[in-house]
Amino acid sequence: MANRLAHETSPYLLEHAQNPVDWYPWGPEALARARQENKPIMLSVGYSACHWCHVMARESFEDEETAALINRDFVAIKVDREERPDLDQVYMRATQAMTGSGGWPMTVFLLPDQTPFFAGTYFPSSERFGMPSFRRVLAAVADAFANRKPEVAQTAEQIREYLKRPALPLAAGTLEPSLLDEAYARLARDYDPGHGGFGGAPKFPQPMLLEFLLRTHVRTGQPAALEMATNTLRAMAAGGMYDQLGGGFHRYSVDERWLVPHFEKMLYDNALLARAYLDAWQLTHDAAFARVVEETLAFVQREMTAPDAGFYSSLDADTEGEEGRFYLWTPNELDAVLGPEQGGALARAFDVTPDGNFEGHNILHPVAPGAIDLLAAARDRLLSARAQRVRPHRDEKVIAGWNGLMLRAFADAGRVLRRRDLVAVAEANARFLLSRMRQDNRMRRSYKDGRAPLAGYLEDQASVADGLLSLYEATFDPTWLDDVRGLVNEMLTAFWDNSEAAFFDTASDQEHLVVRPQDVTDNAIPSGTSMAADVLLRAGMLLGEPTWVDRAHVTLERLGPTAAKAPQAFGRLLAAVDFYLGRPVELALIGDPAEPQASKFLEVIRARYLPNRLVAVAPSARQSPAIPLLSDRAAIGGKATAYLCEGFVCQAPTTDPADLARQLDSFSAKPVAS
Repeated sequence: MANRLAHETSPYLLEHAQNPVDWYPWGPEALARARQENKPIMLSVGYSACHWCHVMARESFEDEETAALINRDFVAIKVDREERPDLDQVYMRATQAMTGSGGWPMTVFLLPDQTPFFAGTYFPSSERFGMPSFRRVLAAVADAFANRKPEVAQTAEQIREYLKRPALPLAAGTLEPSLLDEAYARLARDYDPGHGGFGGAPKFPQPMLLEFLLRTHVRTGQPAALEMATNTLRAMAAGGMYDQLGGGFHRYSVDERWLVPHFEKMLYDNALLARAYLDAWQLTHDAAFARVVEETLAFVQREMTAPDAGFYSSLDADTEGEEGRFYLWTPNELDAVLGPEQGGALARAFDVTPDGNFEGHNILHPVAPGAIDLLAAARDRLLSARAQRVRPHRDEKVIAGWNGLMLRAFADAGRVLRRRDLVAVAEANARFLLSRMRQDNRMRRSYKDGRAPLAGYLEDQASVADGLLSLYEATFDPTWLDDVRGLVNEMLTAFWDNSEAAFFDTASDQEHLVVRPQDVTDNAIPSGTSMAADVLLRAGMLLGEPTWVDRAHVTLERLGPTAAKAPQAFGRLLAAVDFYLGRPVELALIGDPAEPQASKFLEVIRARYLPNRLVAVAPSARQSPAIPLLSDRAAIGGKATAYLCEGFVCQAPTTDPADLARQLDSFSAKPVAS
């Protein structure tokens, strides 16, 4: 018989709907029962693509005897961390405080008032790995709650007080370019010169840090910053973390050289990495970077896009109980698809051997010159063969914040690579988000099967606004800016706290948890605070909203000194600091973008990596939208005319795209002094 999770939209919760555990979703019914019956809450947090979540489910939550213990002694609540990042954040912080580490599945035991008093992550069904069995944990926690109440209450009170304190002590200092220099120096010390990236195994891609390195190169002229970023991007693209056949990136590499991935694929990783490779292409014009962008977005279109234009969340790491099975090859499998001659050549080029490079099978990665061309010739047949395999499970919920990241990736790639089809994907996604997941200018969190039941968070509001800003620059349709204005005004109303002069991750009218979540660090995705500050700066300057810029300045001033000392936790925020302290490149174009002369001006802009740019276009002076950059500017002699200003200094307007190119190159050749 199905439990209460059968009525949810989350694929992760639905996976547990047939468990013998009497699961509740997080909500008033479960919390009221815990209070009324004075029972502790067993909170289990995970997500659909989580390997060890599936293991714990098979071992414990599908086991009748274990379920009976849970149902007798606890109110059991199951949470999808991707739908409820607020709960995940609060209770992960408590778990890390109590155990010294964190991860998923996360298992937290709460008092009826929601205060945690014991926590862990994966617990095995029997005692192994030096860990107690889950049944033993359940018995011990139930006994403590029933018979050692003062001890439990004391622990809960200590955790409650800990959660009320700021998660990160803030460093003192002023907002100045030396902070960016300090952040760069610290990153450079952590850089792995042998394999790229930062630190050792497991190694995460960290695209926001790569963006900061590219910005540092532009700001200072430092060649090492460019080399660190591009070497890392090349190493990742040549490893098994990149799906050489189908495009797109897996979650992270379990080794230091990017060979063996954790095979799940997340929407947000691919959005952020596509943009990092796009930026690198603009700086270097290395065709390999553009290839990765186009292959990654093709993967998203093929496997992660819903019929209604929303982007799905993730693909599982496991297939038929084996991690990575869908992506692995043997020499015989290649021969069967391509024939011995072509199959053998491809095997030699991509390290496919009888012994294998991963558990007796092979992760494709190029090891010979010309490997990429060999694969291109065989791709369609190999993809067709791979499509016959059992596919990884796909989490088909649509998360607003992650969609905003991918919306920006498609819009930016379409603009830079002159791919109108990619811009069309971004436009369709924006229309979906605004029509299905926006309610009175407030984004909802997730959408599935026609329902968007959960309120959105700061990251959702800021990320969608961010994506729409990029879509404006890809289309110069001013209606997208109207949507940005509405989202930003609501973001400031709902998520900014005047008394704290800071953003919170939940809105003022959202459910009150044991503490109000406020995570300022950039992790696998940028924090809501970082995205909000960045959007406020760019939209505030573009739309002439000085109060937005002031809020961003307050945020950056509060966090910038800390970001300089811990750059790996603040990649996106450092990009916003770079924008604020740098010279904004302001470009106004009067002319119809569809006309050849105006199009040539846009090509000059597109061809250059200008991370701190503001661009506005009006078809004519009479059709100029309400954007300060466009005011009092006209087409000279009836020709498309470009106006360039940087650092409060303006150049003479020009009707010659070559002249604009010279102006931009002159500015770009002068690094900002630190």
